Amino acid sequence: MNYRIERDSIGEREIPLDAYYGVQSLRGHENFHITGRPLIREYIESLAEIKTACARTNFACGELEKNECDAIVQACREILEGKFHDQFICDSVQGSAGTTINMNANEVIANRAIEILGGKKGDYSIIHPNDHVNRSQSTNDVIPTAGKMTAIKLMKHAIFQMNRLEQALAVKEREFWGVIKMGRTEMQDAVPIRLGQEFGAYRHAVKRGISRLEFALSEMSYVNMGATAIGTCINAPREYVETIVPTLSLISGLKLKQCEDLVDGTQNLDSFAFVSSILKTVCGSLAKMCHDLMLMSSGPRTGFGEIRLPSKQNGSSIMPGKVNPVVPEAVCQISYMVAGNDTTIHMAVESGQLELNAYEPVIFYKLFESIKALTGGVETLVDNCIIGIEANEDRCRYLVENSIGIITPVAQELGYQTTADVAKEALRTGKSVRDLLKSKHMLSDEEVDQLLDIRKMV
Repeated sequence: MNYRIERDSIGEREIPLDAYYGVQSLRGHENFHITGRPLIREYIESLAEIKTACARTNFACGELEKNECDAIVQACREILEGKFHDQFICDSVQGSAGTTINMNANEVIANRAIEILGGKKGDYSIIHPNDHVNRSQSTNDVIPTAGKMTAIKLMKHAIFQMNRLEQALAVKEREFWGVIKMGRTEMQDAVPIRLGQEFGAYRHAVKRGISRLEFALSEMSYVNMGATAIGTCINAPREYVETIVPTLSLISGLKLKQCEDLVDGTQNLDSFAFVSSILKTVCGSLAKMCHDLMLMSSGPRTGFGEIRLPSKQNGSSIMPGKVNPVVPEAVCQISYMVAGNDTTIHMAVESGQLELNAYEPVIFYKLFESIKALTGGVETLVDNCIIGIEANEDRCRYLVENSIGIITPVAQELGYQTTADVAKEALRTGKSVRDLLKSKHMLSDEEVDQLLDIRKMV
């Protein structure tokens, strides 16, 4: 025989003899072929940390024997070391508010704990997935807590990369401070600006994004562990309810706090919608910056050509020598993806009924995807784009000197309408503003040069 028989309330199933998952995991695996993507590593680790904290808290409350607690904790430790991740066979998106995910963890931990105690996998008289591993818990507090813990872990990586981006932009801000280029509003020439000032503006937008992501960490830190099924703490001892979150904080190293109202913390998932909105906002700012980089580097002969992006790969299979702004393009696509995920998350958050939101799996799937995409996008933006940007200073100076926008300070001397007439003539004839003003003798040559000193304009 290469299988064992396991039973649940639905009936019997054959389970591969060497499998650590059990019958409930198998049913969930068969029912939900949705994304084809398993749980991410950080999510599995969060589940193991939760189960460790629960075992220790249950033992302290007299709900588990010491050998039972020790075996469960050792099994969880091995999962945290990277073992048995292939035994988490459930799809990331599923029905029943993540019950399959919770039971997959319970069964893997139980079967490994059984082995540790000298038994054979499937002998749940030794360690039972529900009675021991899931004691004093419910899917309805385990899964949202695991989701928030995972979001915190992923967010820290995103914040790290965003800090790298801010530092890289600060370097470019200083490097490009002496480069004066044409500013543009509504895609039309406006007045001069320092290229360094533009990169400084990008840096400040990124800095605000970092602050928002850090606030998102605090939003995710409130968990409903101890709530059990609907927030009333049914089947959980009072001592357990009061100590489970501090124990989990100690084990995970995360600064977690118990929700003020566990019923609210169980039925309402608005914190995930809020965090998703922050991600969308941050990505929107990054996409705007990347659109600017693509415009300023466009051409390079027939476009703006004010900056040069690093050449990373051929841009065409037919046009020799063509190089595309592939990294900014990728970041823009990430922004669109995060915006789409945000819509999914908001729809799922508002669709919960009464005491539970059953749509947590898709919320977490999309939220984790958004955070990971942001992290990877920012990393490649820094390494493969920002640090290698060069200014085309001669091109910038040429465009400024031959623009119409530099006539703006003259309006203070000659009036708006007279100055506008000169500007229109310059556009019509192709002559420079400077030459036209000097030829008309409305101002002395010295006054013209002083008014058209572009460094004073910035």
